[in-house]
Amino acid sequence: MADVAAGAPEFTEAEEQQARLSVSTPRISLRQLGSYAVLLLGAAVSLVPFLWLISTSLMTLGEAIGGRFVPQVFHLENYIEAWTGAEFSHFMVNSVIITVITLAGELVVTVLAAYAFAKMEFPGRDLIFGILLSSMMIPGMVTMIPNLLTVTWLGRVGPIPWIDNWPALTIPFMGSVFSIFLLRQFFAQIPDELFDAARIDGAGHMRILLQVVLPLSTAPLMVIIVLSFIGTWNALAWPLLVTNSDTWLPISVGLYNFVSDEGSRLHLVAAGSAITIIPILILYFFTQKQFTESIARSGLKG
Repeated sequence: MADVAAGAPEFTEAEEQQARLSVSTPRISLRQLGSYAVLLLGAAVSLVPFLWLISTSLMTLGEAIGGRFVPQVFHLENYIEAWTGAEFSHFMVNSVIITVITLAGELVVTVLAAYAFAKMEFPGRDLIFGILLSSMMIPGMVTMIPNLLTVTWLGRVGPIPWIDNWPALTIPFMGSVFSIFLLRQFFAQIPDELFDAARIDGAGHMRILLQVVLPLSTAPLMVIIVLSFIGTWNALAWPLLVTNSDTWLPISVGLYNFVSDEGSRLHLVAAGSAITIIPILILYFFTQKQFTESIARSGLKG
């Protein structure tokens, strides 16, 4: 044994460290390198306009027009001037109210409709669901004028006016076809054994929905909340069509008017644009972890 040990090659400490690194370090293939390059390019395309917006919002007018990318001094007063000049406080409150009402109504309507299409038997269920899905093929601009005529008529026959009021800005978006489709597909995948066990315990449809289905459906519900929030917050064409005054104008219209008035003051326009996306960024940071965890918890085993 001593002879074998004596005849074994000796390695220096540097060679041993290099050997360990060569074993532990995975090799990157050309295909993986190309994938990483495409992902980095996509990240740059997505991040550079946002970083430019934030940087411009902190510049002086001369620096913004001069094409600088980084300001010499951060001018936070641009945000204060844009906030007061555009009266964003009023528009922000309107957008929060409109978004909360729309989200609450959409969750109630879409959850009930999706459960009915997924787990309840009634005549013409598949036909109605097919017609509902076919409406997704119609562009939104095509249905805008018929929707305007509908909300105008409902405002005349109803107890409150819809035009230039919150019903026209919220109720038409509570029955999202995409949300119904997404939830229906998810509800249909839940094993029927869970429903049979709940019925044996004497549970009805509403109790099954609240105590069995919804706790397992956090992932699609989170997707609906995020997408609906972004769509409602950024809506522009419809609010311009159904409002006649500043009473219920959302922040997207407030930003549009501010850009029209202050288009030459690029640094203030950038500051106003940054203000409008702050709630979306807050929602993203608060829901990113919950969204990922909800997907991991939503799987059913057995």
